[in-house]
Amino acid sequence: MAVLIDTSVVVDVERRRAPLEALAGEEDRAISVVTASELLHGVHRAADPTLRMRRHAFVEGVLARLQPIPITMHVARAHAEIWARLEADGALIGAHDLWIAATALAHGMPVATVNARHFERVPGLEVLAVA
Repeated sequence: MAVLIDTSVVVDVERRRAPLEALAGEEDRAISVVTASELLHGVHRAADPTLRMRRHAFVEGVLARLQPIPITMHVARAHAEIWARLEADGALIGAHDLWIAATALAHGMPVATVNARHFERVPGLEVLAVA
């Protein structure tokens, strides 16, 4: 079964300067197009040119190894349902996390994340906590 890798895991690997193989292990792995955007945003936010170049190389390596899953109508429907349910429960999570969770649910994938407490609010989502 494939695993959807949350942005928090990718950022953690980058910060530890771990090899990209830490993300692309033996199981099939993917990221959401939202994660791709968040990672690219981090490149553009880097004020220091050296940091920006290092982040750019890292992010492009991630994008070359992990195909981003797009937002489709199937994902949008899952997103709307999760959003309404969490809102009614007073348990909303961040907008980007909602899209990532919806992508995982729509594709029947668990999500690997450093932020397990956020994602555990989503009914039916299998969450793989990464320390």
